[in-house]
Amino acid sequence: MASTKNWVISAMEVKNQEGNLQEVVFIVHYRRQATEVDGDKNYFAEMYSTVNLPAPDPADFVPYNELTKAQVEGWLDQVLPVADIDASLDAQIEKQKHPETSTPALPWG
Repeated sequence: MASTKNWVISAMEVKNQEGNLQEVVFIVHYRRQATEVDGDKNYFAEMYSTVNLPAPDPADFVPYNELTKAQVEGWLDQVLPVADIDASLDAQIEKQKHPETSTPALPWG
């Protein structure tokens, strides 16, 4: 079964002034999460990081207070290796489903 992925935007850092633009987002703090349900078991994997954004095109600039979550997620999709991130999250879930080690009860009860 495939996992479901989503972005969580934790914070955005802005430059108060960049040229003629104000409150320009230049760093996004984000989480990428994966969840999977397999029968009665739920699996979850997450990674947290930040990414520096390129300078915006003044012709396409959206004021900070008008940004949407979808727009910021689109930036992340453009600048990050999403397929690699998702593969890493899926590998974490697979390790949860098929652990390499365990801690059984002591044999002498």
